[in-house]
Amino acid sequence: MKKNIKKEILALAGPDLLLVEQALEANLTPNLDLVRQVAGHLLFAGGKRLRPLLMIHAARMCGFQTGQEIEFSTIFEYLHAATLLHDDVVDGSDTRRGKPCAHTLWDAATVVLTGDFLLATALVIAAKTKSPRVIEVIAQITADMSQGEILQMEKKGNPDLSEEEYNEIIECKTAVLIQGACRTGAIVAGVDENQETALKNYGWHLGMAFQMADDLLDYTATADQLGKNPGADMREGKLTLPLIYSLEKADALEREWILAAMARPQFDQEEFESLKTRLIRLGGIEYINKRALAHVQSARAALDIFPQSPSKYLLELIADYSILRKV
Repeated sequence: MKKNIKKEILALAGPDLLLVEQALEANLTPNLDLVRQVAGHLLFAGGKRLRPLLMIHAARMCGFQTGQEIEFSTIFEYLHAATLLHDDVVDGSDTRRGKPCAHTLWDAATVVLTGDFLLATALVIAAKTKSPRVIEVIAQITADMSQGEILQMEKKGNPDLSEEEYNEIIECKTAVLIQGACRTGAIVAGVDENQETALKNYGWHLGMAFQMADDLLDYTATADQLGKNPGADMREGKLTLPLIYSLEKADALEREWILAAMARPQFDQEEFESLKTRLIRLGGIEYINKRALAHVQSARAALDIFPQSPSKYLLELIADYSILRKV
């Protein structure tokens, strides 16, 4: 895999990213300035715009390039921002993208309702596609993501969370939105079932790889890189695959140490480094890397049905970048 993938992606996608920013600004038109302030605090805090980019280039790879793909792509950034606002309230998180979470600056009710406004904005734009199937996809995404958050809450702090349950959670919380962005590109382009299925598969595998890489970064990246404190998921009682696998492989004493570390609301950097050492020794870090790489390979293979094009090349680069990124 190439080492300067991020630089190449930004060079190829730069003009589109600028247009997406303009469309996000243009479509954010609440009646209340407070809603715009709360929404903008997260929405314009430096997100990658991955989901809009995927929808744009999925559509173009399928032959749809009318300019409308830019506005339609904002559906997925509004949905993403809405779920982040809601999740941060539910989780009691302090920072997001290197800034204080919205609910630490405004009251939780205002933040939740602003998230609802962003969900509604996404649906308004979805209606502009004049495609019942696009609206159906968006509705199913919101249902799945809500259930994913509930499942994660239900399993919070459970040291016996299985890999199967973990996969179900990250599918609902991350993969379905990325999959939906890719699938919507296929739907607005009016492609056949085989091509739509290929983009669904690409998006699902990419979403799974992306979340696994994100969960790995919780143990390998710095606070500055993450925009939040490392180990935040564990402190919130969320078991991710490095921990799940390591707990399964640990002996009784090692398992006891890890569970005690998970139970502490605060622990110092030395303890955190000790935990990472154990995860490496027990194979948890290597295992999630392998699983994420397998998903990337499946995502790339799903695109084989399409002829080579600039958009296909960009989608392949994004798949590779999903597990090479530092943030």
